[in-house]
Amino acid sequence: MQPQSLAMIERLIGFDTVSRNSNLPLIDFVQDYLARHGVTSHRVPSADGAKANLFATIGPAVEGGVVLSGHTDVVPVDGQPWHSDPFKLTEKDGRLYGRGTCDMKSFIAIALALVPEMQQAGLKRPIHFALSYDEELGCVGAPAMIARLTTEIARPAAVIVGEPSSMKPIKAHKGMAVSRTTVIGHEAHSSQMQRGVSAVMTAAGLISFLSEMAAANKQAADPACAFVPPYSTVHVGTVNGGTAVNIISRECSFTWDIRALPGESAGDYLDRFSAHCDRVLPGMRAVAPESAISTEVLAAAPPLADKGGVAQTIAMRLSGCACCGVVPYVTEGGQFQEAGFDVVICGPGSIDQAHQPNEYIAIEQVEACETFMRKLIAELAA
Repeated sequence: MQPQSLAMIERLIGFDTVSRNSNLPLIDFVQDYLARHGVTSHRVPSADGAKANLFATIGPAVEGGVVLSGHTDVVPVDGQPWHSDPFKLTEKDGRLYGRGTCDMKSFIAIALALVPEMQQAGLKRPIHFALSYDEELGCVGAPAMIARLTTEIARPAAVIVGEPSSMKPIKAHKGMAVSRTTVIGHEAHSSQMQRGVSAVMTAAGLISFLSEMAAANKQAADPACAFVPPYSTVHVGTVNGGTAVNIISRECSFTWDIRALPGESAGDYLDRFSAHCDRVLPGMRAVAPESAISTEVLAAAPPLADKGGVAQTIAMRLSGCACCGVVPYVTEGGQFQEAGFDVVICGPGSIDQAHQPNEYIAIEQVEACETFMRKLIAELAA
């Protein structure tokens, strides 16, 4: 592991960019760092100006370059039993511990540490940096930046999204839709069930319907499917409702997500759920006309489909892997692909460590990424 990589990882981990916080201090640092090396960068701010994406180009403004894409935000550490300060890099037993070491600041840091080598190599095709915010909240930040990239940089040959894949190329992943469903019923004393509409019990029935959809997918799964699990999943993560045990609940809400296989649409599941809600409502309104069921899509990101292409070829050649895999988690790769870019996922660290207490990246993974990046620099300089 090169000292400059270690120093840059340490620097980026030191920024507390949990998604509820601003990422601007990190963006300021990266922008200043690039400027010191003579690289002009461009911000794409959030609507409220509290966060920003950043993109930059090193090398000539010609087609055929490669985009290195990564998100700057990390998940919270609240309530997790960390053995060290999560925002201070700790090296121990061949591992680097800290929030974001795996997911996914090490990829960004290694690329930034190699900026001087990129400049000295005499690149004939450019390397583009694309750093986003709020990926962990549902790939919220990247679309505005991707829209800018489609018009403001020369058409790249490939986008490499550096999510943790143990430096193995990934050709496909599932799509995602996160929703909140709110049920409004009618309060009454729990001994007079005929006078009320229980929002909690209605919500429980709706959750049961979602469970049935999930079970049907599992039952019909294609054993030849490369994904694990080999079917689209439906999952309810939180439920909140009710006032007291002896009050028929007026309101209950639950959040749920769909992880759809490439080729399937999360929208189809939402439509089926909406149709079921329409069947439930008349019975509720017969008792209390103000009863209601509403569903809001909080976040959505498309799948990454296997389309072959240059990005996969480049990643396999540079990594030494003979094939590409698939993963169940969602990345911004699907958004890049939807905008017409050729995309592959390939980054250091294992997803098994992501979002965990005592998150870490093995130093050998850092070294593998350094090797990958240097091969990429050499290829674009040839």
